[in-house]
Amino acid sequence: MIVLNAIGELGSFEAFLLAVVIAGVLQILLGIARAGVLGYFFPSAVIKGMLAGIGIIIILKQLPHAVGYDADFEGDLAFKQTDGETTLSALFSMWQFVNGSAIFIAVSTLFILITWDRWLKPRHRVFQVFPGALAAVTGGVLFQVLASRYAPGVALSPEHLVTVPVAGSWSEFTQLFVRPDWSQLGNTAIYVTAATLAVVASLETLLCVEATDKLDPHKRVTPTNRELLAQGTANVMSGLLGGLPVTQVIVRSSANIQAGAYGSLSTILHGVLLMVCVITLPHVLNMIPLAVLAGVLFVVGYKLAHPTLFKTLYAQGFSQFVPFIVTVVGVVFTDLLTGIGAGMAVAILLLLRRSYLNSHFLHMETRDTPDRQHVVRISLAEEVTFLNRGAILRELSAIPAHTRVIIDTSGSVSIDHDVKEIINDFCAVAAEREITVELREQSLLDAPLAVAVPAHAT
Repeated sequence: MIVLNAIGELGSFEAFLLAVVIAGVLQILLGIARAGVLGYFFPSAVIKGMLAGIGIIIILKQLPHAVGYDADFEGDLAFKQTDGETTLSALFSMWQFVNGSAIFIAVSTLFILITWDRWLKPRHRVFQVFPGALAAVTGGVLFQVLASRYAPGVALSPEHLVTVPVAGSWSEFTQLFVRPDWSQLGNTAIYVTAATLAVVASLETLLCVEATDKLDPHKRVTPTNRELLAQGTANVMSGLLGGLPVTQVIVRSSANIQAGAYGSLSTILHGVLLMVCVITLPHVLNMIPLAVLAGVLFVVGYKLAHPTLFKTLYAQGFSQFVPFIVTVVGVVFTDLLTGIGAGMAVAILLLLRRSYLNSHFLHMETRDTPDRQHVVRISLAEEVTFLNRGAILRELSAIPAHTRVIIDTSGSVSIDHDVKEIINDFCAVAAEREITVELREQSLLDAPLAVAVPAHAT
């Protein structure tokens, strides 16, 4: 949607390509500035929610393709589609366009993939080397070829097949590439679009990097700054060659991992093979039924949104499950970044709540003295910030008269000025409330408390 709106606002695709090139340069600068560290500030529950949300979207988006309703283009993960439909409304519209051949192909694809993974791969090495998805796609192409020749009424029409441009000669092939409009360098709208593309692409890339690392069976950590440099370089090249902006996509990454890919070379080979196939085999690619891809993506989506993931997060408690489920719902019913933002907002609120509750430890005990004096001991946490102000103020205000209060800051590394101010104010009026205050020595405070009431004060 950002790309579509940007092309309309800039007035031409060539001007948009210039914005893509500049966006790539900005991403390279972000990588040099080590902005990739931002990727580590997203909670695990939110990342897992993003994965599950994308998995659900994949399944919902592919259901229409599986029955022969191909109005929505492949790769559109937004809830609102460009044709005016939504992800949910398309599920009702698709029943008006049911195609028996598409359903047969989709069901056959699922049968092949399930049989391949559960029974064939464990029994023979050849089935581990040759992926089941490729076998399913090959089967779909054979169906289309045989049906077109011997049963034209059963064959799928072109709108139900993959569509890639076919060049009849080298000159036609080179004409497929479009150059940026360099005369637009003075247009300020170009730079606004470029900045937007750079920020959105970088955020999606960092999020997908985190998600990919979680899917990696070897639990390796991707260098995020290098990823930004790579993405920026790719966008510069894509813009120069007439391509759309690129970013890491979890669907491709998860498909790579599920296929047994190990390193970054698999991604490079993925791109090279795509280019070779588009150049040399466009007619074959254009015989691949979209229903085959739907069946393959069903499996990918199910693995991303596996029910076990929901059970695991639920078992981990309220603080993990709520950001997770909010992210899932947000990603499914809005878009990726909005869903992530909603999950992050909830995670931050829960963090503030936890910080409010865990600012200190309070222990009340009754001493065996003639006046049965109450002793309250408050030990402050290692880091006490202004976020803890309310909790500490509440406890100090609730202390009854004729109480001895011990405020222990010996274990604190840093105490915010706002908290010190509350303690100083409490000490200043403690005598009026007939409260005795004792401040235990602070070892590593960044600044001492200004007011202290002697232990004998009443």
